[in-house]
Amino acid sequence: MNTEAATIRSLFIDGPAGRLEGLLNGGSADATHAAVVCHPHPMFGGTLHNKVVFHTMKALNHFGFPVLRFNFRGAGLSQGEHAHGAGEVEDVRAALDWIEGEYSLPIVFAGFSFGAAVGMRAACPDPRVTALIGLGLPATPVDDRVYDFDFLRTCTKPKLFVSGSRDQFGPPGKLESLVNTFAEPKKLVRIEAGDHFFEGRLKELRAAIEDWVRALPTSDH
Repeated sequence: MNTEAATIRSLFIDGPAGRLEGLLNGGSADATHAAVVCHPHPMFGGTLHNKVVFHTMKALNHFGFPVLRFNFRGAGLSQGEHAHGAGEVEDVRAALDWIEGEYSLPIVFAGFSFGAAVGMRAACPDPRVTALIGLGLPATPVDDRVYDFDFLRTCTKPKLFVSGSRDQFGPPGKLESLVNTFAEPKKLVRIEAGDHFFEGRLKELRAAIEDWVRALPTSDH
């Protein structure tokens, strides 16, 4: 179902470090899932308005899912200060609580780069989340930080990973080796000639997400 003209609602969520700024793209009356999408590193300009986040929202909203995007603490109008990942995991939990409270639907989680690294940590063990999407997963150190993805070795929920073939933070071989350690079911899609931000390849990114969601065993699409 296509909901390109769905309503957009500006809102604030009560987060552990103060109010979190959010945007909700409304879904259809017969939505099967709701979704939460997390943005890249706020210290490098990442916000809920990021192009990859926007196109991911569009891909999920295409199926009639209501989709929540929000700014991590300290980004945009969200209160608090950047907490180097640990606090941001709690922000994601607050967002999951909010959308579950609004819709009581199974949740699809998606995150880009930093948003994937911290968001999946919250989403994997959460029984309300039934599928996960990691975009531009940082398989190499970012700003001297090494992300730990050991928790994905035991996360048996359906997982999609999408990265550009020229992603400097997911170089060929390195990302494949990392994803190979993750529990099934999983799928890794490389977007040819795409960089970390999928510059010029956002259409292909969106198609990869839509194809995967359409094939989910719990999806009616």
